[in-house]
Amino acid sequence: MRITVETSVAAPIDRVWRAYTTPADIVKWNAASDDWHTTKATVDLREGGAFSSRMEAKDGSMGFDFAGTYTTIVEHKLIEYAFGDRRAEVEFVPDPNGVVVRVVFDGETTHSVEQQQAGWQAILDNFKRYVETQQKL
Repeated sequence: MRITVETSVAAPIDRVWRAYTTPADIVKWNAASDDWHTTKATVDLREGGAFSSRMEAKDGSMGFDFAGTYTTIVEHKLIEYAFGDRRAEVEFVPDPNGVVVRVVFDGETTHSVEQQQAGWQAILDNFKRYVETQQKL
């Protein structure tokens, strides 16, 4: 099953792209809730390059590495990656107010579609807030 989440970010494409692909930015926005955070991120942004984000509960009770390999990179337009036996695509689509960021990913069987969609959407909402706040600085 494929699941889609998206948001519209009021910022130029170069800023949106940079925030999505730079480890120093990723650790500031990559969390689905306030009690989680990303403690470390690595990005080798090229086809065949690896990425990893260490996601942990702030109370230290659990954590995991969200990691995979980039399969397609089209600067300012598309990032495709594989993580385990699953795949995801991130599209960056210009619109009159900035950039629509759309993520389509393979769901898994442990959590409901609604839970997965809510979690990935929450991360994307954090991304939007982070980029738009940085725009004002």
